Order: sequence, then C-alpha cells, then structure tokens
Amino acid sequence: MLSKPSASIGDADFEFENTPVKTTARRDCPEIKLAGLEVGPLEEGKEYEFMYWIARELGKAGIVHLHDEETLDAVKLHKIHWKERVQSAKQIISLSEDFYPRLRRYLASQRKEAIKKPEKMKEYNKAKRLSRDIINCRLKKIISLASAPKQTNQTLNNLTREEYTLHEQLNTTISSWRGKILEGEGIS
Repeated sequence: MLSKPSASIGDADFEFENTPVKTTARRDCPEIKLAGLEVGPLEEGKEYEFMYWIARELGKAGIVHLHDEETLDAVKLHKIHWKERVQSAKQIISLSEDFYPRLRRYLASQRKEAIKKPEKMKEYNKAKRLSRDIINCRLKKIISLASAPKQTNQTLNNLTREEYTLHEQLNTTISSWRGKILEGEGIS
C-alpha cells in the first residue's frame, strides 16, 4: 500500500510557506535582514530563489516578481475544474501537492481585490464557485474511494497529501463502522 506522509491543512500551509520559489529582481536592492535571515544584495533582472514567505514579502515591497508558474489563476482554475468534471466518478485527476495552499492564497487575494474594487466581486464569486465545485467533486470521489475495497497505488497517488490523510481517516472510520455492523458488536 502507498505510504504518503500525513498532512493536515496547517502542515501543508507551513510546508508551502517554506517552499523555494523562483523570482526575478525588479530593481537593485541592498542586503536586507528578515527575521534573522539575510537576503541580497539583489541585482535588477537577475533570477533568485527564496522561500515563498520571503518572496511574498519582497513582492509586496516591489523588490521581486514571482514567476507565473508559481501562482494559481482563473485560467488554471477553469482547466482543473473542467478536467475534474469530465472524469468518471471513480477517477480523480492528479493535482500538485501544493494545490490547496495555492488555492487558499488565490481566493484570499481575489477577495482582497474585490473588497478594494467592487467590480472584481463577480470574478471572486466565480473563482469561489469553481473552487467549491472542484472540492465537492473531489470529496465525493474520496468518500467513494474510502468506502470501497483497497485502492491501487495509481488511484491514491492522484490525491494530495491532505486528501490522502482524509481518505485514510474516512477509510478507518468506515471500516470500523462496517465491522461493528457485520460482527454484531455490542449485542449481548
């Protein structure tokens, strides 16, 4: 059986925040000290790799630009939604291990933008609806997988770590419940 490490949503977020991401310096910048870390000096136009949380802060300050492949956007979300919907009820598409941390950050960013610019509210609501649909579709499949006989590694490999943890928890609960019913546990 596949052995993916257990991951709560908090664990996945912590790991994501500390994942290296590629950036490009928007301008020259002298050395900066951040939380005991030294960053820089940076040269405009050069590529650098930082932990996500550092890159995000440098990006907010206008010092670096995070590369596009590092972000989730409406087009990528639509593509995932379409792929997930066209799969059969027993098939689940493979997502990147950091899909959910990226999704949470994408939705938070869309929400902030919609608050600043009310004309963006429609885009935010659409992204939220697509996200909810993806999650609900995957949840149904995970519940079905967890209640079925043992799955192949191929099927379970398509789950993110958070989904795999949920699958294992559901499988344990369902198996226990099924055993109690079938074994007549608790009957004198």
